[in-house]
Amino acid sequence: MIDVRSFCECLKENGFDFFAGVPDSLLSGFCACAEEFFGKRFIISANEGNAVGLAAGHYLAEGRAAVVFMQNSGIGNAVNPLLSLADRDVYHIPMLLIVGWRGEPGVKDEPQHIAQGRITQELFNVMGIENIVLNDNYSETVSYCAEMIGRGKIIALIVRKNTFSPYEYNFAKCNYSMTREQALEIITDSIGERDIVVSTTGKTSRELYELRERSGSGHGRDFLTVGSMGHASSIAAGLSLSANRNVYCIDGDGAFLMHMGSCAVNADISGENYKYIIINNGSHESVGGQPTVGFKMNAETVLRGCGFKNVFRAENVEELRSIIGKMKSVGKAVAVIYVRQGSRKNLGRPVMTPIENRNALMEELSE
Repeated sequence: MIDVRSFCECLKENGFDFFAGVPDSLLSGFCACAEEFFGKRFIISANEGNAVGLAAGHYLAEGRAAVVFMQNSGIGNAVNPLLSLADRDVYHIPMLLIVGWRGEPGVKDEPQHIAQGRITQELFNVMGIENIVLNDNYSETVSYCAEMIGRGKIIALIVRKNTFSPYEYNFAKCNYSMTREQALEIITDSIGERDIVVSTTGKTSRELYELRERSGSGHGRDFLTVGSMGHASSIAAGLSLSANRNVYCIDGDGAFLMHMGSCAVNADISGENYKYIIINNGSHESVGGQPTVGFKMNAETVLRGCGFKNVFRAENVEELRSIIGKMKSVGKAVAVIYVRQGSRKNLGRPVMTPIENRNALMEELSE
């Protein structure tokens, strides 16, 4: 296991001191340490393509390569700028990619990571990006990467599960009283019995699943978006066009930021039965707790600017109960719910498979 502080020191010694990316559970120790170690030169981006763009700008300004970090599920967001911006046949901008290898063949993982994990190395090979699986000989590997990047190459370091040592991360302090799970319980208790819920990836869907288990209400009215971060709102918008019942999307601030442009389209095309709820805890909690800009932006103003007319905000239990009642009566509506970080240590994962989830929802909608 690699000590993350030693790894950060090694990166700095080899000239890497600017970082941008999206956190990953396999990189949580590294990200926590690097944020402390590099300060303002460590940036949590909205998505992986955003991170490649930041890295390109850094290189243009300083002539030195940046580090872009991500989970392998985010490679898709980075493909376009890697090939049409950074590639040697375009602007030839070198950089170091550090990529968490979820779904590594032979390693047990969640269903949404299996396909991506199987093709991770092959995908980099097709893109012409040299990739190396990081191991205990990291000093030699980082030195080699620095040399190759100095010659203008893009190189990816692939990080297996348990490669990095843990590193304690302190959540950003906030004064909000509700937890995400409390907010979810209020929402599910307040909406109609036939209403559909589309929940975002991460702990939100896990908590929703367990809430349904405890209440005995079944899972047929829920779509647990276990992968495709940032797209739950669009799935719900598509559903709203044909479903003859309310469709609630429960999103997170990180997912909202990742593909925020879709909100403008969803505001324009979705049905009056579309109800969009962002639970904002200002962090990527599911993968380690690194901060988003969720607490630094005015999401309600952004949503109004996207075209939503009925926009609500709640910071406590009483306000949340009140606005859910209002959302039920006004047609198309959105709400931003502010909560503190944290979840139960014994939080489980859905037992049903994604296919079973899909089939149950489609059967429910056919009735």
